[in-house]
Amino acid sequence: MDQDGFRWSNTMSRRKTKIILGTFISIVTIICAALLFGGLNGKVSAADRYSDLQIFTKVLNLIGKYYVEEVDTKKLIYGSIKGMLRELDPHTNFLSPEVYEEFESETSGKFGGLGIEITIQKGQLTIIAPIEDSPAWKAGIKAGDKIIEIDGVVTKGLTLVEAAQKMRGEKGAKIKLTIFREGFTDPKDFTVTREVIKLHSVKYTDMEDGYVYIKITNFIENTESDLQKHLEAHIKKYKNTKGIVLDMRGNPGGILDQAIKVSDMFIEDGIIVSTIPRDESVKEVAMAKKSKDYVGFPIIVLINESSASASEIVAGALQDNQRALIMGQRSFGKGTVQTVVKLGDGSALKMTTARYFTPSGKSIQAEGIHPDIILEQIEPETLEKSGGQGAVTREADIDGHLGKKKKSKATAPGTISEGDTFAFWWSQTKNKDTKDLSPKQMLLGRDFQALQAYNYLKAWSVMKSFAVQRANKSEK
Repeated sequence: MDQDGFRWSNTMSRRKTKIILGTFISIVTIICAALLFGGLNGKVSAADRYSDLQIFTKVLNLIGKYYVEEVDTKKLIYGSIKGMLRELDPHTNFLSPEVYEEFESETSGKFGGLGIEITIQKGQLTIIAPIEDSPAWKAGIKAGDKIIEIDGVVTKGLTLVEAAQKMRGEKGAKIKLTIFREGFTDPKDFTVTREVIKLHSVKYTDMEDGYVYIKITNFIENTESDLQKHLEAHIKKYKNTKGIVLDMRGNPGGILDQAIKVSDMFIEDGIIVSTIPRDESVKEVAMAKKSKDYVGFPIIVLINESSASASEIVAGALQDNQRALIMGQRSFGKGTVQTVVKLGDGSALKMTTARYFTPSGKSIQAEGIHPDIILEQIEPETLEKSGGQGAVTREADIDGHLGKKKKSKATAPGTISEGDTFAFWWSQTKNKDTKDLSPKQMLLGRDFQALQAYNYLKAWSVMKSFAVQRANKSEK
């Protein structure tokens, strides 16, 4: 993730492989690199690959000799690399020296971001999720929005990196995004002011009587430590924890290490996540460290179609280890690892190199995490006007994604019927004056899914207490 908070890719792995290939990407370098990586694929021989590359060199030579104007050879080579990568998944990109330096350098407050994570869906630049409290979030930009233009420049055909570069700029500078959204008759312009994003990824709400609501907006350097501080303060106040609602809706991901540490806080032992490259013999498995700090109480995890990457790893780990009940909607399905390979002239290749698997061996990629209880979010005002919710976007909807090409339907053991419950909830909250409400009442009064998760959490505790009482009576 960029320091300014603008997510230009879904990259979660922080490991960066640096391979020095020389001072200029010449034709010879391309041929050698192609032969080197060609060894990874046994289906194509080195001789066949070299023969194919001869076509490329012939075309390059013909352009250099006979094209009507003088051409920049490096520009042609960079263009050909970008074209080649478009045949792969959308998270594999070529970074020119200027772009790579921009994203590697310390911003020192000079550059500002919007606070969104983007992807390419059916050739259109699409927002996975705006980071909560970011400039884009405050401007009213939502998950699933299609960015048609950036400051009047059409986005069709841009790579993720090119689009991200256009959206970066000096803090305080305004940018106009032309957005098309489900329900719009025509695209609309949104003006966003770039800011240096200061992220606070963990938000705590005291649900009283020992219950906790924790919202994790994304995974950054201090997510695990901030979460621990909030939980310790809660335990100090109530002497124990009766249950947690862990909300990762709209969480676009972040740092893998933090996702593992957060999972480890609640799991006594077992697998958290497996990272498996093409060569499965070198897979990496993250294990829980048998910590007993935050166990012995129920957890409800909330996810939705904008929960991606690191948040899916946490949800999958808690679900497969039977540590939490997952509620909400099927998650985005971003389950791949990107590795950055630095090239000799200052450019870089960001390449998908592995997939993430849950403890039970399920691939997250294009599948997402299926909730144990499907629960659609209800936005009262929107529902009253339109009578329903708009379409959602997931990794499986993106052109060229890695995974099953046939979209699978989300299934779950339980589904909540919203009809009568919604009518009661909305009738009880829509006319209330919120200025005197507690944080708990404010949360439950405006968030139907959080209310349902809290109700399940309390019912869980009641049923557990009832079971203990029955067991004690039986022993007597």
